[in-house]
Amino acid sequence: MMTREEWESRDMTALAQLQRSGEVSPRELAETAIERIEALNPHVNAVVLKAYGSALAELDGRKDKPAWLGVPYLIKDLHAPVRGMALTNGSRLFQGMPAPEMDSNLVSRLRAAGFVFLGRTNSPELGLNASTEPVAYGPTKNPWNTTHIAGGSSGGAGAAVASGMLPAAHATDSAGSIRIPASCNGLVGLKPTRGLNPFGPHRGDANHGISHEHAVTRSVRDTAALLDITAGPDVGAPYFSAPPEGGFVAAIAKPPRRLRIGFWPRNWQGEPIDPEPAQAVEQTASLLEELGHSVEETKPEFDSGALIGDMMTVLMTTLGPLLNNIERQIGRSIGPDDLEPQSLGVLERARATSVDTFVIALMRMQLEVRRMAAFFETHDILVTPTLTMPPPPLGHLPTDHGDVDAFLKRLFGVAPFAAPFNAAGQPAISLPLAWSKSGLPIGVQLVGRYGRDAELLQLAAQIETARPWFDKRPVLDA
Repeated sequence: MMTREEWESRDMTALAQLQRSGEVSPRELAETAIERIEALNPHVNAVVLKAYGSALAELDGRKDKPAWLGVPYLIKDLHAPVRGMALTNGSRLFQGMPAPEMDSNLVSRLRAAGFVFLGRTNSPELGLNASTEPVAYGPTKNPWNTTHIAGGSSGGAGAAVASGMLPAAHATDSAGSIRIPASCNGLVGLKPTRGLNPFGPHRGDANHGISHEHAVTRSVRDTAALLDITAGPDVGAPYFSAPPEGGFVAAIAKPPRRLRIGFWPRNWQGEPIDPEPAQAVEQTASLLEELGHSVEETKPEFDSGALIGDMMTVLMTTLGPLLNNIERQIGRSIGPDDLEPQSLGVLERARATSVDTFVIALMRMQLEVRRMAAFFETHDILVTPTLTMPPPPLGHLPTDHGDVDAFLKRLFGVAPFAAPFNAAGQPAISLPLAWSKSGLPIGVQLVGRYGRDAELLQLAAQIETARPWFDKRPVLDA
């Protein structure tokens, strides 16, 4: 078994290199991760389903030797089917339902590459919160300060990686759910371009192109390496974004060209935010200028409130038919013993939304995206805060009431910067570039042009080299 220092001093790529060279066995990688999960999970509540036995049995039975054999991975308890592994979407409603019989295409590609799926990470119910505090499993805590949020909806993934359980974990993003926990936990979190990663075969369209899947990691090269494994369309995909020739890892070995970069340290309306994330953006802008890029303070011209409001109408309304179908399967109405008050409020809103309202919201969202995207005709990159504040205390985003509008106002008061780029489908990444005076991570978001994920990752790798963060880790008494 690897020691804690041996384990935490290496990213996913380095661990795989140890296995390929024969310095450690694939089983040793998996068992070290299991040991770390067992030691650390009681502190942060990141892992809600464990599948150690089946994972090790499959690993022992493999006759092939793929490059990533034995590298441990955790799959989020939302959206991603894994054959034989329960999927509860952070909700009591889905507990006890049959496990999926097949992998999603993204999971299948990871499995073929040799990854070992040790369990699932905590998610807020149905992914509807920017903090991971579901009634079904309890709150996930931030490893840097366990009284604060780990973000959401991939909060379990963020806490698992930041605490040192493993170097990377699966995550999904419909309104910032990769970038928010990356910011809260001091990690790298990329939402790829729409259609770059597969999302079938269990669904034909990921919420009208709004939802994305990828990972949270400790290094940019791990984010790139995972894309090299998973990127590319699956059969029947309605969207397609091509990977770069030669792959993403090869791309980040080269420095980016001189880029035209805009930065914005305030909220979309131009009002001040907490000074610490604002300062982090300004410091990042200064660094980018030092690195030779053209940098100016500016932002896209669009109605952020209208865009986010219409996007949430699309997301919430789409949820209604899915839950209606669950009611038909279980033969009864969904009630307060199944869903949290906020989720019930969303369901009620979805059922009350007419087809006309839904279609008009989708059309308005797409038109507002066109306005926003015009910015990227004259700029290659936009830099913003990831959040308006450092990670707030647990309980800051409660779901124990059904007032949907009040909840959304509070949620987007914390996290307004990520969601527009789900609607636009553009690549966006949060990098851990600052820490608050109280020791909490602060992420900075970089947004790239549509389909230019490689260019965005090149810039992220250049920043990582100039301002490395890998050795900054929380210390939990395990």
